[in-house]
Parts: sequence; structure tokens; C-alpha cells
Amino acid sequence: MSLSGIRVVDLTRVLSGPFCTALLADMGADVIKVEAPGEGDQVRGQGYLKDGYSWYFANFNRNKRSIALDLYSPEGRAVLERLIATADVVVDNFRPGVMDKMGFSRERLEAIRPGIVAASVNGFGATGPYADRPAFDFIAQAMSGFMSLNGRAGDPPLRAGPPVSDMVAGLYGALGIVAALVGRERTGRGEALDVSLLGGLVSFLGFHATNYFASGAAPPRTGNDHPIAAPYGLFATADGEVAIAPSSDVFYERLMRALGLDEALADPRFATNDLRVANRAAINGVIEGATRARPSAHWIEVLNRAGVPCGPVLGVEEVFEDPQVRHQGLAVTYDQPGGGEVTVLRLPVDFSRGPFRIRRPAPGLGEHTDEILAELGLSPARE
Repeated sequence: MSLSGIRVVDLTRVLSGPFCTALLADMGADVIKVEAPGEGDQVRGQGYLKDGYSWYFANFNRNKRSIALDLYSPEGRAVLERLIATADVVVDNFRPGVMDKMGFSRERLEAIRPGIVAASVNGFGATGPYADRPAFDFIAQAMSGFMSLNGRAGDPPLRAGPPVSDMVAGLYGALGIVAALVGRERTGRGEALDVSLLGGLVSFLGFHATNYFASGAAPPRTGNDHPIAAPYGLFATADGEVAIAPSSDVFYERLMRALGLDEALADPRFATNDLRVANRAAINGVIEGATRARPSAHWIEVLNRAGVPCGPVLGVEEVFEDPQVRHQGLAVTYDQPGGGEVTVLRLPVDFSRGPFRIRRPAPGLGEHTDEILAELGLSPARE
């Protein structure tokens, strides 16, 4: 695997940090998860517990090893120092300053292990007026502007269902770590990096932000309609709805011809995208006049054959029965000690030289403590 031979000391818990380190583990890194004795990562007891086991925990901690250390004790911190001395990367998602108070400032980490990559995933960044504030995904969605863009015009702001700020921060953290490792290969120097939930979501505002920069106007909520393209969104059919996204004049023409609406192509109200946006209700009504006549499956077949981007609106329970999702193997089932057969989401990156696999099940709390201590030349942990 791409990161084989890279050791990561994982001081993270819950989601943003564990997702970051799970990506590294999936790509071959030896990720050692440091957990508090007796309790461990709180996610071990969260989510739906099937036969007493958290599949939520399994999803974000497969391919890792676990060592139980009391970092409030001098002995625990001494072991951590020994562990860091063997590592390439240290990742934490404590509030800024916590690592310093524990005696593991960036400078200290570099002294322990010259060339180390130190990464921190936090709520608002390492500096600034909000650096010390606690943060969760919901707060990051609210404060990043992300929530303000979800929902329909006239409705209150709406959170995205998945914990997007945690996932985005985890992705950026893994990306930054891999870039720092490449840089170290070239220069021999380590790197320190910070990633925040807030910063990650702000960066995902995309064209909403650039349109605001250019116009000075706050972007409105448009529900399933695209704010700068029409027609675009969900359209009623005889038995449900279909998602259609003709984002250019070429796709628009294909759509109208496939629907048998050639005459609408000559309507001056719909001659350009800007006019169609201005007359969105009218063009949507014309299209739904056609789509309501046949079921969704019919239009998905017809429009895809015509080269128009479209698809069904699937619930989570339907996604994993979809033939393309099944073909891609985006869900993986493996044997988890203590949990039986567990299904998790796989790394959605396909490497030609090494396909994704579960090398290790999610670890039990402290499962590898003695093993890791032995690697450090230390005696087994006392009961």
C-alpha cells in the first residue's frame, strides 16, 4: 500500500480526527490509536449498537491498533514519548494548547522525532478569537455559511444530514499529512499543520463564495434548484421524482428533444440560461408536463440514452442495492471480533497496485498495548 512503513500516532477521538487517520490506515499506514484506559474513544458506545457493538466505531477505526495509556500520568506520557520517537506522524484533535500543556508542543515533538509531521484537527483553527471555543459539526455548519445555503427560499437555514464539517476536515487533514510526508522526502524537514471544521466548510462554499465576492450580494437559498442554472433539480414523474441536471445549453437541448418538447426550444423566454433562470417556474412547468406522463425508470433510461445527466432519488436503504454501488464495492463486510460480521464503508479510491482491504478489524480497547510496548522495548502493561 502507498503508506506502508509510515507510523502514525493517533491521539484523536470521535469523528474528524479518526476519519483522518482511518484514511491513512486504509492507505497502508501503521496507525496506533492512543486511548484512555477503561473508557477509550466515546464512539465505542455510540451509534446503533448491534449485539452490543458499535459499527460507527468500526467504520472509522478499522486497520488501526489500540494502546491504552493514561496521559494524565507521568508514566503514560513517558510511554507516549517513546512511541512518538518511532513515529512519522502525530495527529490530535484536542483544543489548541492541550498538546502544549501535556508537554508535547510542536517544538517538543520535533525534538523527540526530528522530521515528524504534526497535524491538529480542531474546530476553529489554532489561532484567532475563536481558537479556544468548543465546536461540533452543527456549529461549524451554522458559522461557515454552509447552513445558510441549504433549504428552500423562505424556509429557515437547514443543516446537511451527514456530519460534513468533520468529514471535510478529516479529508483535508489526511491530504495535508500526505503532502507533508512528500515534502519531507524532498527536504528532510518535518511539518506542522492545522485543519479546522470551520475552515474546511468555508472552503466548500465554492461558487457561492466567488459569486458573493464578485457581486456583493448574499446567495439565496434555492432548495433543489440550482442558483445559476435552469432547468436543474427534481422533476415529478408518474410515480415519484427524477433528478435532472442539464447544466449547459447543449444538455438543455438534449433534454428538450428527449422529452419531445422541441417547440419549447423556440420559446424566447427560454433562449438562454439567464432567461431560463429568470423564468424557472415556467420552464419547470413545461418539463413536468412531459415527465409526469411516465414513471421515473422510463425517463432515467430515455434521458441517459440521450446523454442528459439524470438519476433516481435513492434512500440510504436503496443506495447499497444500486448495481453501480454494488459493482464498486463501496460497502465492505468483514469479521469483527466481538461484533460478528460488520459492514463498513470502504476507501473510495482505487489504486492499481493495491486494492482496498481490511487488514485489521477495529481494535479492542488497548488490544495491542503489550504488543506495542514490546516494540518499544518496554515491559508488558500491568493489570
